[in-house]
Amino acid sequence: MKIDKERLYRIIFYSDTKRGRNFDILLMWCILSSILIAVLDSLPDIHPVLDVAFDIFEWFFTILFTVEYAIRVYVSKRPYRYIFSFWGVVDILAILPTYLSLVFYGYQYLLVVRVLRLLRVFRILRLMRFYSEALFLMRALRSSFYKIGIFLSTMIAFVVILGSIMYVVEGGTNGFTSIPQSIYWAIITITTVGYGDVVPVTVVGKIISSLIMLMGYAIIAVPTGILTYEMSRTSERGGICENCGNKLRDTDRFCSRCGVPAKSEDKNS
Repeated sequence: MKIDKERLYRIIFYSDTKRGRNFDILLMWCILSSILIAVLDSLPDIHPVLDVAFDIFEWFFTILFTVEYAIRVYVSKRPYRYIFSFWGVVDILAILPTYLSLVFYGYQYLLVVRVLRLLRVFRILRLMRFYSEALFLMRALRSSFYKIGIFLSTMIAFVVILGSIMYVVEGGTNGFTSIPQSIYWAIITITTVGYGDVVPVTVVGKIISSLIMLMGYAIIAVPTGILTYEMSRTSERGGICENCGNKLRDTDRFCSRCGVPAKSEDKNS
């Protein structure tokens, strides 16, 4: 029986058909289940009791995702482009640790295996492909990349200056033993974390730290405002296709890439 690669490609890579949606839903539940198994496997009270069951489930999901990955490579019009794409790398990282655990054995390699098994969290990134909102957010982040970059550069300059001032004001006797240590204090203070391991003692230092903390509350709103503005602009420009992420114009009734009808709210927003 000849396999219709074009039809299979449509089912696996798109969700504009009933079978494609069912495939995505089934895959989503498999990913969520595998992540839950990985989380439960890390619990010291549960792991010894259900160690064998966890291994069985882990191999089941690994083989399942391996078959899915092989099918994606097989039906892709450009297999190498998929393999070296972001999602291709995420897909291979999701299944690779289980196979590598067969190679790295012995007591001295247990730590390496543990680190490799942590790579299974990459499976959670695969959930992004099921949400059109993730594509919308990624486009807004790309649009605001330079603005946020300038904001972060300004913040770095601020913490360097403030840290240097606190180093001069407080001195090493009060915990500000160096400029890097003072910069560290300025960062955790301006982000309103304030671990409390370094605390100003002098009156001037307390006044400066109070101003830094108040500044921190105001600074939090800046990147949020930038991102919100870019999301609004992206929506006004016609939005994006919820199926493939292609940019839509206001006049588009269908996506120029995949042909899926554009939502009315995208056209009129």
